[in-house]
Amino acid sequence: MIGCATATRFRAWLVRIAFRLALDRLRSGKRRELRDTLWSQPEYHPPAANAEDIAASNEFQAHLDNALAELPDKLRLVLLLAAMKGHTIDEIAGILGLSTGTVKSRIFYARRQLAEKLRCHANIIKKR
Repeated sequence: MIGCATATRFRAWLVRIAFRLALDRLRSGKRRELRDTLWSQPEYHPPAANAEDIAASNEFQAHLDNALAELPDKLRLVLLLAAMKGHTIDEIAGILGLSTGTVKSRIFYARRQLAEKLRCHANIIKKR
């Protein structure tokens, strides 16, 4: 049987979690509303790309594809699930049968390795 004090602490803990989740959802909604408002205004739309921009973009995409292919499989998989498929860390952990901490660290290391591989290519394209 659960003691009264334990039940009270558990209830307080549960209420706090529910409160934080509600607060996070409220903040997320406000950010989403601001973003949607800003993007609906014409001055926030990017200018049309010219041929040089398209060529640079294609070149960078090729470097990105190569850099992704060079990542170890376990890092590439979590990065693609998170960035391309939009899965949350908890979803990725469930899909792969890993702890959330492992997923977070793999995403961190994958992003860092990818940034290192792309750093020189990004600087070359920026200088054009």
